[in-house]
Amino acid sequence: MTVDPILEVSGLVKYFPIRKGLLRRVVGQVRAVDGVSFSIRRGETLALVGESGCGKTTVARCILRALTPTAGSIRFHLGERTVDLAVLPRRSLRPLRRHMQMVFQDPYASLNPRMVVGDIIGEPMLINGMTDRLARRKRIQELMELVQLPPSTINRFPHAFSGGQRQRIGIARALALNPQLVVADEPVSALDVSVQAQILNLMLELQDRLRLTYLFVAHDLSVVKHVSDRVAVMYVGRIVEVAETEALYAGPLHPYTEALLSAAPAPVPGMASTRIILEREIADPANPPPGCAFHPRCRHAIARCHEERPELQEVAPDRLVACLRATELSLHGISTLTQPPVSG
Repeated sequence: MTVDPILEVSGLVKYFPIRKGLLRRVVGQVRAVDGVSFSIRRGETLALVGESGCGKTTVARCILRALTPTAGSIRFHLGERTVDLAVLPRRSLRPLRRHMQMVFQDPYASLNPRMVVGDIIGEPMLINGMTDRLARRKRIQELMELVQLPPSTINRFPHAFSGGQRQRIGIARALALNPQLVVADEPVSALDVSVQAQILNLMLELQDRLRLTYLFVAHDLSVVKHVSDRVAVMYVGRIVEVAETEALYAGPLHPYTEALLSAAPAPVPGMASTRIILEREIADPANPPPGCAFHPRCRHAIARCHEERPELQEVAPDRLVACLRATELSLHGISTLTQPPVSG
């Protein structure tokens, strides 16, 4: 059964101007997002992964219109109604914000230290017209129980909570208005490893209970494998591969995806991983190389890769890749990148 998409991003572009001189003239552009296209099906988790600086957080902020896109469309489906968030005037965005919320990366910086927990969680309700204090307090207590926080802590300030508890507060705030889409921007990267699994399991439980759709921005591939249904891999502002999670981890089609997978911890304790070391630095988004942006670091690059920029194409059902040699290469997934440990 085909599930209709809740979000369709097409040709998304976000450039930031480079200004120099006394008059601050524009002398170039940083191509943070350069023609990104993907869709998110209702009720699924799509993970957006890549190295720091690849543009994944910029994509997330454009979707929520925290940043205004330079070009492209972001079609958000609300029942029978479809809106293009990319071109919607800011005054028209406010009624839609209740349907899409964000969980931030840093639970220490994303909460107002001068507000108690109840006011932090209840603020979205107050802004959107829930002025009845008793009804609002009841809803706040329900949300605190939902994210497994004691309602008795409703009048405490954020400094009284641990990092994991603060992230639970952030999740409760994001769920206050019953959103359909939740954008999670590396929600566990700032937490201790022992706490990460608790937050991830909570998010999966809430997804099943509330029928949420997630865009999960991350760089930790072990985390992504645990939570996502599909994975989109970004490199220098462009998506280079999209696939179902199991298929991607079993056999990537893009050399960059293979290198990312080789950096992930071995799935079985004691297994040694064959790490693929990428030479040279990541390409400069203000001055990307001609042809494929990955070719200066790719061990499979040929002359054609230096001249022709590959487009994202469907090479198999639910498999999209932007590589000129995708059908020729035989790349390694997680299982083939690991081997039994060498005895001493």
